[in-house]
Amino acid sequence: MKKLFLLFLIFFISFPIISQDDDTTTNKNKGPWSSSTFSGLKLRSLGPAFTSGRIADFAVNPDDPTEYFVAAASGHIWKTTNSGVTFKPVFDNYGAYSIGCLRMDPNNHNVIWAGTGENNHQRALGYGNGVYKTVDGGASWKNMGLKESRQIGMIQVDPRNSNIVLLQLKVLFGVPVVTEVFIKLLMVERIGKKF
Repeated sequence: MKKLFLLFLIFFISFPIISQDDDTTTNKNKGPWSSSTFSGLKLRSLGPAFTSGRIADFAVNPDDPTEYFVAAASGHIWKTTNSGVTFKPVFDNYGAYSIGCLRMDPNNHNVIWAGTGENNHQRALGYGNGVYKTVDGGASWKNMGLKESRQIGMIQVDPRNSNIVLLQLKVLFGVPVVTEVFIKLLMVERIGKKF
């Protein structure tokens, strides 16, 4: 039995060596998996998914769909003006890295509201520090308040009146924190007024 086992072992070890073709010129066409198929591909950064992981929200300019903002749950806000070929970070210096939602003003596409704090509970989540607004297409942002809210899950801008903004935020009550309560809607009457 041992001899038979050794014979099979020698055969299976030597078979790949014997069956290899040393003449590489006869085996040029390897079908779709040859290196020439992939030689034109280059590695490149694809934007927020490469750097930050979970995507929380999008704000797309309805007049120019090549321009949109991407909210990353653990990696700030990214802007593209070429349909996502390249992305530029536009929220790196504003205190909160975790973004829960974005909303573009339907009447002025340079005005974008950003709710900080991841709105999707998982094993780990990032807290925010309120709601931010840009009036210049993401070049600069201003904290509009609600710094203790931790997570803002939804922002709506009234299309009839941009001075009315509705928010959904999550706040925590109690020490130690045992209960999470949703505050469904919070309304501000003036666009310049802080929350």
